[in-house]
Amino acid sequence: MRLNAKGYEVVTAVDGMDALARTRELEPDLILLDVMMPKLDGISVLKELKQDERLRYTPIILVTARADTSDVVNGLEAGGDDYITKPFEQAALVARIRSLLRIKELHDKVQSQAAQLKEQTEQLSNWNRLLEERVATQLGEIERIGRLQRFLAPQVAHMIASSETPDSMLASHRREITVLFCDLRGFTAFAETTEPEEVMTVLREYHTALGALIEKFGGTLEHFAGDSILVLFNDPLPCDDPCQRAVRMAVEMRDEMAALSGKWRQLGHELGFGIGISHGYATLGCIGFAGRLQYSATGSVANLACRLCAEAHDGQILIDAKVHGVTDGLVTVESAGDLTLKGFRWPVSAFSVGGLVAQPALRAHIPAKWTPVRR
Repeated sequence: MRLNAKGYEVVTAVDGMDALARTRELEPDLILLDVMMPKLDGISVLKELKQDERLRYTPIILVTARADTSDVVNGLEAGGDDYITKPFEQAALVARIRSLLRIKELHDKVQSQAAQLKEQTEQLSNWNRLLEERVATQLGEIERIGRLQRFLAPQVAHMIASSETPDSMLASHRREITVLFCDLRGFTAFAETTEPEEVMTVLREYHTALGALIEKFGGTLEHFAGDSILVLFNDPLPCDDPCQRAVRMAVEMRDEMAALSGKWRQLGHELGFGIGISHGYATLGCIGFAGRLQYSATGSVANLACRLCAEAHDGQILIDAKVHGVTDGLVTVESAGDLTLKGFRWPVSAFSVGGLVAQPALRAHIPAKWTPVRR
């Protein structure tokens, strides 16, 4: 009655067996336990409760008339949290109840935080596992792309590695493209009179220098054979300015090859360099057989770039009329006349590219009247 009056909800049991049953059913916050009870004494009840995982930390106050020291020790050793002998003061009992309930509340709070921490740890572990899986997947894709790039253009390799249906991505299609073809002047004679190891060294330097520029300008390497290199722009990945990209790259290629040619000349190798660029429609896709496929462009536009390159002198860049029309103002251009090219019925107008036109520097607009402002 006094505990009810203090605002506590109290449930009673009539004997030891009833106490175990009610406690396991209700899981109370605190237990007042008599020692001398019918059916099952309080010490036995206490031991049973402390073995229950759910009730192990429930505070238990032993309330009994047995005040012998050995009884107190036995009760505390069995797992009791406090021991009160009858008769007792009600205020002392309530004070001890409040004290143990505060401890129980702190314990429950710690348990709740521990459960939350465990849950967060599991979530973090799941996130880490997911991140590891994603990293492993990305590394696998990077490795696949790296292997593919040894044989295919980087753009094509990325499309194959990242697409779920690479066959559809590389199916034959028609598109307007810019084609750049370049090769070395005098390479055939050089290869016939030079040791193969030295030829390979020259080709390695040649491919390394031009390969870096092809990647820089986003070109697609269609193929290279010996000293011949064919580069596509606007396929398989579209770009806004394929002709301008091709011409800018050609100018930098010429500058790079001028430096290399000087080095080779000191070694006794007389090698020049020429470039042809054309623009038009082509059919693109994979050609070859099951064991070896190659991404290729088919059409007169590729043939025209090759023929213009063949007509170019050392250090010369020849472009067709379409490329000239799009790049007007980007580079200085001179007419190379109408060329009769193998495989073309009518003469083709060609133009020789000089250097890039210097763009005027931007000037800040200053008003006619202005007043300096001090902070």
